Amino acid sequence: MKQKVLFAAIVLLATTALVQAQEDLHGSIDVTYQSKYLWRGIDVYGDKSAIQPTVMLDLYGTGFGVSLEGHRANASGFETTERWDTTLFYKNALFMDESYAMQYLVGWRYFYFPDAPLDLPPALSSASGDVDLQEIHAVMSFPKILPVEGLVPTYVLVKLWPAESGSFVGSQNIAGLTNGTASGFAHIFMLDYGLPIEDLIPDMPEQVLKLHSEVVFNDGVDPRGIGVDHDWTNAVFGVSTDFKLDDNVTLTPGVYHQVTMDKTINPDKDETWFTLGVNYSF
Repeated sequence: MKQKVLFAAIVLLATTALVQAQEDLHGSIDVTYQSKYLWRGIDVYGDKSAIQPTVMLDLYGTGFGVSLEGHRANASGFETTERWDTTLFYKNALFMDESYAMQYLVGWRYFYFPDAPLDLPPALSSASGDVDLQEIHAVMSFPKILPVEGLVPTYVLVKLWPAESGSFVGSQNIAGLTNGTASGFAHIFMLDYGLPIEDLIPDMPEQVLKLHSEVVFNDGVDPRGIGVDHDWTNAVFGVSTDFKLDDNVTLTPGVYHQVTMDKTINPDKDETWFTLGVNYSF
């Protein structure tokens, strides 16, 4: 019940934001189409496409914010893996006049599966079918530490754990059918670069290609709760760019490729997908 109350509170906040957009409360509404949805290296919907709606609120310039993000397959058969993520976060910056300037964000996230609890077979009756998860994360970016302007390294630390310890994703070795839990850490190392290109589009002075790369060391994070190797699991490379359709509306296409180093996270060695998002800021 507590997650449903929290879910309702976030929706209420989003509605309030639309009413009060002319005040100091700012944020964005985003809808993104994904030809595949990969989460922590896992192909969640089996190569089927997904839709991702997001509402984010910046709480009056305090550095605090809240977001609600949905993940839903565009094909049938994946109802139990539909997910809504509620995130409470704080972001700020330190030492911005120094070469070691740091921008950081710390947050807590609740992963809510509206079709849970799952109906488990008798062999798993000792566990509940709840699959909700929680995590805390810290994101640290260093925009000036490298000698190349616009080349920004980022480190992300994630701690994930089940919302219910006795659940299917939280109970290790249930009847010999599972060998892990969802609980663990992940270390993500990112490198981003904004590549400006002149005259790419007529009548536009400059277009910035956002180049992204990341590599993940997974130290037990498995949303499925079936167990993964503690190893370097996957690397992602991508490029995206923004097209301003209006002062408040942005269209963002992107293409991404994942190289999987550990098959406990994904049996497919390589994954390629594209995204197309529309964002309205207020």
